[in-house]
Amino acid sequence: MKKLVSLIIALIPVLGFAQGTVNDLETDFGARVGVSVDKKIVKGLHVEADGEIRLSDNFSTFGRFNLGLGLSYKISPVFKIGVGYQFIEKKNSSSEWKPRHRFYADASATLRAGYWRFSLKERLQLTHRDVNNVYQNNPNSLMLKSRFKVSYKGFASVTPYGYVEVRNVFNDPRCSATWSTASQAYTDYSFKGYSDAYVNRIRGSLGLEWKLSKQHALDFYVLGDYCYDKNIDTNAEGTKLKSLTYDRAFNTAICIGYQFKF
Repeated sequence: MKKLVSLIIALIPVLGFAQGTVNDLETDFGARVGVSVDKKIVKGLHVEADGEIRLSDNFSTFGRFNLGLGLSYKISPVFKIGVGYQFIEKKNSSSEWKPRHRFYADASATLRAGYWRFSLKERLQLTHRDVNNVYQNNPNSLMLKSRFKVSYKGFASVTPYGYVEVRNVFNDPRCSATWSTASQAYTDYSFKGYSDAYVNRIRGSLGLEWKLSKQHALDFYVLGDYCYDKNIDTNAEGTKLKSLTYDRAFNTAICIGYQFKF
């Protein structure tokens, strides 16, 4: 496992744009607690409301909470589609709470083989947030999340599962600049628009769904999250590049969820 993570860490800068400085951050441990309510409207059509709280900084602080509302439709036993909205309140590096609005559309396919279930889910999401400097951050970030999941349905009330998820950013700010060793600063800076695309998350999870009754269920899982985030620091006018860094970290979270269906 450590060799695999090391290989991923080595390859990610190549998938992105290897310009600037790479910072390896300390591993963070956190937790996620979520609740969801699933209501069947008609056969195949469901509406779901959910909420989640996240702890970070080694379980010492609340880092994020979100509320969501979604609609899904099962086209066939194999295919399902959905749309939804999430309101996200997240603490930034300055310990300020900043709201975000996320809209998404997804499609998934499930293959059954005896007690085994194999599924692939693709989610396209657009996240809007207020930014202080449009040359540093895109106020409307477009991403694609791809998740491959395997679960086993051979037990009466519990379903073990595992999944791998990759998240791609499509429209981060792109720039060009020349690093001057003499002045230890960037020169010839130019903003190239929102066209930088790269993989910024690779996640893996092992979990267990426990069906308490027909309506109630619990979900326990451990999440490993490899993060690769680009940070551009420019002046407000977008005429000078101060720094360009890539932060890498491998974070772990212990998670629990509750679901009510009716």
